[in-house]
Amino acid sequence: MQDIFHPTRVTAAVGGKEVVFETGRLANQAHGAVWIQCGGTVALVTVCSQPLEFDKGFFPLTVEYSEKMYAAGRIPGSFFRREIGRPSERETLVSRLIDRPIRPLFPKGLKEDVQVLANVISADQENESDVLALTGASAALMLSPLPFEGPVAGGRIGRVDGRFVLNPSYAEQERSDLNIVFAASADALTMVEGEADIVPESVIAEALEWARKEIQPLIEAQLKLRELAGKPKMDFTPAEDDAALTARVTELAMAAGLEAALRVPEKLARKDARKAVREHVMQGLSDDPAWAENEEALKSVGDILGALEKNVVRGRIVREGTRIDGRDTRTVRPIQIQTGLLPRAHGSALFARGETKSMVVTTLGSSTDEQRVDSLVGDVTKRFMLHYNFPPFSVGEVKPVRVSRREIGHGALAEKALRPVLPSDEAFPFTLRVVSETLESNGSSSMAAVCGGSLSLMDAGVPVSAPVAGVAMGLIKEDDQFIVLTDILGDEDALGDMDFKIAGTAEGVTAVQMDIKITGLTTEIMARAMEQAREARLHILGKMAEALESPRTHLSKYAPQHAEVFVNPDIIRLIIGPGGKNIKAITSATGASVDIEDSGRISIFAPTQEAMEKAKEMVQYYDQRPDLGKNYTAKVRKILEIGVIVEILPNVEALVHVSQLDVNRVNQPGDVAHLGEDMVVKVIEINGDRIRASRKAVLLEEQGHPWNPEETARPQREPRGDRGGRGGDRGGRDRGDRGRGRERG
Repeated sequence: MQDIFHPTRVTAAVGGKEVVFETGRLANQAHGAVWIQCGGTVALVTVCSQPLEFDKGFFPLTVEYSEKMYAAGRIPGSFFRREIGRPSERETLVSRLIDRPIRPLFPKGLKEDVQVLANVISADQENESDVLALTGASAALMLSPLPFEGPVAGGRIGRVDGRFVLNPSYAEQERSDLNIVFAASADALTMVEGEADIVPESVIAEALEWARKEIQPLIEAQLKLRELAGKPKMDFTPAEDDAALTARVTELAMAAGLEAALRVPEKLARKDARKAVREHVMQGLSDDPAWAENEEALKSVGDILGALEKNVVRGRIVREGTRIDGRDTRTVRPIQIQTGLLPRAHGSALFARGETKSMVVTTLGSSTDEQRVDSLVGDVTKRFMLHYNFPPFSVGEVKPVRVSRREIGHGALAEKALRPVLPSDEAFPFTLRVVSETLESNGSSSMAAVCGGSLSLMDAGVPVSAPVAGVAMGLIKEDDQFIVLTDILGDEDALGDMDFKIAGTAEGVTAVQMDIKITGLTTEIMARAMEQAREARLHILGKMAEALESPRTHLSKYAPQHAEVFVNPDIIRLIIGPGGKNIKAITSATGASVDIEDSGRISIFAPTQEAMEKAKEMVQYYDQRPDLGKNYTAKVRKILEIGVIVEILPNVEALVHVSQLDVNRVNQPGDVAHLGEDMVVKVIEINGDRIRASRKAVLLEEQGHPWNPEETARPQREPRGDRGGRGGDRGGRDRGDRGRGRERG
């Protein structure tokens, strides 16, 4: 029996931290299992595979990343108190981060169902688990019997105070203007995704090359771990094409006009032309006795035609510099823009680039509309959300309507691209939701979400610091020769070697995402792609400025209204009321949401301006200050010997001296005033928090005698002191108050 307390262990130092790879202690029945640890953060990554029962027509690789709440000493916030149901958005995004760099490293034609599971089982709130899981997945595959052209390693790049940091802590990320996750092999980059705070392209290229070199110890550690504990690799022989069949299919396809079909610029017309070629080829093979009865051969025609189309298109680009739709390698497709498309939306824009068209809509909400997410680092709130939808009609297909991983990933990328230009919460306290509806797609729909999202925010009156545009770059690489393509079509994405999306302002980059189908990308190709993308981005920004140069100066009349009110912190409890009674009444009467801070800052969001004014009035009712000479309908709260205490405003009381209760002499205050009854009084003196009021002055006014402040002024005190106490509202008497009825004013 294996000694589980003496597993195989390899360590590597990167970014000033030790990373531990361990196998042999846990999950030994998996085909590959790795415990990977940095600090107190641990991920357990396993790999299992089984032969396919039938050819699915694609490589069935499944990657699932899961964060266990116990890893951070937390109990899940769901009703069932366990990690069930669909993965969180972060788990989905990290699953994609792991999938994208490892998928191209499996050999084509591998008939294995492969499952990679990455579970975060310890989280120290300092070291990120996503890049650890990515590296652990590569290590587990290296240990497994599966053929895998690895290893690769994952890392995160930050830049704090102008200095690059590898795998920055959570605290360092808060101060960083870069947050880029990448994967690299021994020789090149294999995946890039992240955001930047408007950083020049040259800095990002420099950061990626620096980080690729810094992460090499993780590559070496995986090779060593494989040498110490790896399982024998399974036999795999790539399927060889039937040369005779390939030649016959090529002959029939060329005769049917495949070259011309691949020059049709419109997507649907090109699809029909390709379909006609395929039908001609199948008919020709069916009429040929050598192939008519060979079902296996007929099944492989689609793959042969796909490879032939790829060679034709790539060869034409290399030889002529001409692409499928007739463009050269650097030209952006025609752009059309319309803003204010939807009459009732808070902001909307229609962005069309070639045959890709997105309608992007912005909605403003209050702080109660924030998204709250349960995560390893605690409850996280988001005030900006971008959701990307890709309905099947956008490509003329019939499919189940559900939110896919791809849609979540594209939405997250567009969200990263726009986040750096948004105003601060203090300057613009609205919650923002942007939805990108892909109406037609022929490549770069995620970047259409960025361009349309920027225009939609501006149409809604959101004071963004600068417009943002995005473009997708492609690559054709043949041996040592390479050609970078600007603004790729869907077919060019499928036939090319790279999909490199870059978004930013005129000043710099805000988001990047790169996937490749070759083993790696050199710094030279990366730099060329980023420079070419910058040219395209400036062109697109120019077209956007023609449609809408700057954010609108006003919000839509259908957008929620916002106002801030500052009150005395001491009266917050009154505004809230017992059990929230008062605040609920305000919300019910106006439809407004009211957020109260301990400092006395109250933020009000209301559906209309009328509702806003009413809500403000109801809030300010509890924080009123009395005005000298103003009449108030007061409520009698106490009856004293010298007079009565009345509440003229919420939490504001005043003394009505017995001499001020009536125009005639009053013997007992109770003869005129009764507890709980209303009494109209005039404020006749304000001395700090001491207030005197008069019912007599109101009655005299009704008789046509205007109030004279001098007549009700408090008499001067005698030098010997104040024997009667400290003030009217404290229940004491001034010297001038000793004799009831003596004050005639």
